[in-house]
Amino acid sequence: MERNKHYFYVLKCKDGSYYAGYTNDLDRRIDAHNQGRGAKYTRGRTPVELIHHEIFETQTLAMRAEYKFKQLTRKQKQKWMAKEDA
Repeated sequence: MERNKHYFYVLKCKDGSYYAGYTNDLDRRIDAHNQGRGAKYTRGRTPVELIHHEIFETQTLAMRAEYKFKQLTRKQKQKWMAKEDA
C-alpha cells in the first residue's frame, strides 16, 4: 500500500469488538496490532482482522472519518459496515 496515502481503517478484534484507527502505512499498522505493539485497546484482543479501510488524500480527512466512526454506537457501526459491504 502506498505510504503517501492516509488510511482510515476498522478492525474486528478476537472478542468481537471493533477498533477504528488512522495510519499512513496500513500493512505495517495491522502487523503492529497483531504483534501486540498497536493500540492498548487491541493488545489483549488479538488476532485482529481488517474489515474495512478507506484511502484519503490528507491526514485530516482520514482522522475525521475515524472520529465520526468512533462516535457511533455499536449498533450504528454494524449498520454502517453492512451498508459499506453492500
